[in-house]
Amino acid sequence: MDFDLDKHFALSTYYDRHFDVQAVKVLPGEYFATDADEMVVTVLGSCVSVCLRDHYSGIGGLNHFLLPHDRSADASPLTESARYGVYAMELLINHLLKLGANRRRLEAKVFGGGQVIRDFTFANVGERNVQFVMDHLKNEGIPVVAKDVLNIYPRKVHFFPQTGRVMLKKISSLHNRTLIDRESRYLKQVEHKPEVGEVDLF
Repeated sequence: MDFDLDKHFALSTYYDRHFDVQAVKVLPGEYFATDADEMVVTVLGSCVSVCLRDHYSGIGGLNHFLLPHDRSADASPLTESARYGVYAMELLINHLLKLGANRRRLEAKVFGGGQVIRDFTFANVGERNVQFVMDHLKNEGIPVVAKDVLNIYPRKVHFFPQTGRVMLKKISSLHNRTLIDRESRYLKQVEHKPEVGEVDLF
């Protein structure tokens, strides 16, 4: 497949004073890959993020996606949902390889899929996301070395590709609807415009 590696590349950068490191924020529908000493951050509700890393070189990255729902009765692996999931994963993998990662050394950490958006028009979106990505990684031969998925909690993920460390914060209550509104808008967008270790809690 041919992919535009820059189309969904995260560009929101800031300096994180708590971790004393340059950081990149990944929003729904985006991804980020790096060979530098920086942190990649995302906040997840029903969406799923996969942290991928070449455990030898430290080249790594993270994506953030919510699969569109396939309402057709004759769903197949070639439906929009499967195409979008493959697209999101391959964007990240291809960029890691472009930076010099070795595909045989990739390992994954998987997060998200929480049941946090109750006004979705279809059920079990988080479960569908998690099942898809676990199946996809298995088929690609990429081991999952850590995961924290499902349940009802939003999650904030801080990923340090060079070391592979993940700092995960479960959000017990949302003070506003920013996350829910963001994922709801993203869901509508992808439905109407389909695109062809260790975890520390704190």
